Amino acid sequence: MANIEPPEEYEYEALPPNTSLLSNLLAGAFAGIMEHTVMYPVDAIKTRMQIVHPVGSATAYTGIANAVSQISATEGARTLWRGISSVVVGAGPAHAVYFATYEFVKHNLGGNVGNDHHPIAVATAGACATIASDALMNPFDVIKQRMQMHNSTYGSVFDCARTVYRHEGLRAFYVSYPTTLAMTIPFTAIQFTAYESLSKVLNPQKKYDPLTHCVSGGLAGAVAAGLTTPLDVIKTLLQTRGNSQDPRIRTCSSLFDAAKIINEREGMRGFMRGWKPRIVNAMPSTAICWTSYEMAKYYFYTREKERAI
Repeated sequence: MANIEPPEEYEYEALPPNTSLLSNLLAGAFAGIMEHTVMYPVDAIKTRMQIVHPVGSATAYTGIANAVSQISATEGARTLWRGISSVVVGAGPAHAVYFATYEFVKHNLGGNVGNDHHPIAVATAGACATIASDALMNPFDVIKQRMQMHNSTYGSVFDCARTVYRHEGLRAFYVSYPTTLAMTIPFTAIQFTAYESLSKVLNPQKKYDPLTHCVSGGLAGAVAAGLTTPLDVIKTLLQTRGNSQDPRIRTCSSLFDAAKIINEREGMRGFMRGWKPRIVNAMPSTAICWTSYEMAKYYFYTREKERAI
């Protein structure tokens, strides 16, 4: 009887080389939607706290609990979910591109070779991934933040997009894109490098382990979020400038202009506004994102392995 050679074994984290692009896209889309929807209310609070001179009661927010209490009492708890459909529509394709780009660049830079650590390959892959995904996600992020603002009058995501385009033009959806990249490139590089490093320490066998993926993702997200909060504050100012009553903010058009306004009015403290809800949001969000992504990868991994038998 002829010997039947066992199927080639692949490292779970790398996925078999014949895994389709569609599989990576689906895994990324699943992770992105899960990440952004579960923690959306905390993200809404962060936006409220970061806006410079917001209208009405938002000026009185002193913390996460206080913000939840005030918003629930004056606007209703459902307000915390306003604009979530923009994230659902945008996060799927954006994160599909995000993780597909990450896996492609990481593989071609040798980031999946052996059990060695490859921080440069991982960081570079993460930077490339965020450049591609943010080009898709930035307009949806602008719409989301406009709808999260206090006393937002937009009836729907489409209404918000149409109104912003009519009054501010297409540029309004991308005025924050350079700042977004200035924030998300280091955020992603830090997050991916920290995640890969923690994963190798906590899970050296590279086995599918939801707890390890969750802990590594949460800690990586918290570190990256804390370090990039100043740029997130600047991004929020640029993305919500069209709704501001301040003429100087309305005409602000660059990262440096926004940073100057924040520094003049609030000093260095202003750049850390909303850092607590940002970390509270990022920690479980990235934990959910990585756990969901690894779950999807494992599903495709086991399916391809069964086909090879």
